[in-house]
Amino acid sequence: MAGSAETSEDRFFHQLTGAYAEVRQAFARHVGMSRPRLQVLMRLWRDGETSHSDLRRILSLDGASVTRLIKEFEGEGMINRRIDPEDNRYTLARLTPEGERVAAELAHAHQAYQVRLLDGVTGEEQEIVLRALDRLRVNVERIERDHADR
Repeated sequence: MAGSAETSEDRFFHQLTGAYAEVRQAFARHVGMSRPRLQVLMRLWRDGETSHSDLRRILSLDGASVTRLIKEFEGEGMINRRIDPEDNRYTLARLTPEGERVAAELAHAHQAYQVRLLDGVTGEEQEIVLRALDRLRVNVERIERDHADR
């Protein structure tokens, strides 16, 4: 597309993906913790004891990364691991009381951070964006269905 002008669609998706990328990393930088570490900690806080395998699948992380992160948290006293008593092929991870405390503090900090991010964005503007995102999801589903029907 060398030399062609940016369309309104190009601008929309450029802004949407750029904002998403910035917001996605912003909180991790704010609290000084990598995004994968945050994801593991908060997933265990929300879901309770979870297998490494499920964490890998849910968070789209490779197995080695999940194991490394769990071992780091274990060394910091925030996670305990055990073999799944129902299937010894799996290792389960859960937060310790210290991990629960840290996760709860992060959840509170995240809520406050979201409020700061939305400073100056009215409730009406938020609703408009939410409706547009809902519409995009419906369109994606329709396009994928149309493609699958071919």
